[in-house]
Amino acid sequence: MKKIASNPMISVVVAVYNQERFIGRCLRSLLYQTLPQNIYEIIVVDDGSTDLTAYALTLFTDNSDSNVTVVRHEANRGLPAALNTGIQAARAPYIVRVDADDFVNMNFLNFLSYYLESNLHVDAVACDYLLLDDDETVLKRCSCQEKPIACGIMFRKEHLFEIGLYDEEFHCQEERELRIRFEKKYKISRLELPLYRYRRHDKNITNDSNKMEQHRLKLIEKHDSNPAT
Repeated sequence: MKKIASNPMISVVVAVYNQERFIGRCLRSLLYQTLPQNIYEIIVVDDGSTDLTAYALTLFTDNSDSNVTVVRHEANRGLPAALNTGIQAARAPYIVRVDADDFVNMNFLNFLSYYLESNLHVDAVACDYLLLDDDETVLKRCSCQEKPIACGIMFRKEHLFEIGLYDEEFHCQEERELRIRFEKKYKISRLELPLYRYRRHDKNITNDSNKMEQHRLKLIEKHDSNPAT
């Protein structure tokens, strides 16, 4: 029998598409947390990968001690659709997104959840992060407020459903679009600890300047605003 939490406190959502190289590092960091595994669940949404990602995931789901659950899209539907699938499958009151090519500190889930548990007035909390290269060399530490990223933010699940989850029309800039809607009603607090490891490499979607600009204009059109580039 798999070690699945009957009533998890945290759902970690990992959307993956053709990340055979990095997904193992990501999941190992999530499995070796200072919280007991029966307190959280890891939901991986394989968005129609065509490489060896599916095989890499079996190395975690075949383990009877693993709390990793895989949901598969037969065809690639895009990142926001995969994230929504994961959120809809989540059973816990707290949800945090981790990208498949990133990884986290062993205290990541513990500290973020403790912050929310201890501050009931807080809507969501984000942690600072370390920017890494492909070899996991630390390039610099970044503030989640000054240079926000999509991941490392722990939300209260009901707030995400209230605002309508991710807009699946945004195949990039999806996190900015979600944040605009979220921050109309709620606030994201900062935990000033670098618990997230953000990997910068050639396949980051943010490197596609044409696609980023196209979706920046979509943001302006939808929200009648001028999001920073």
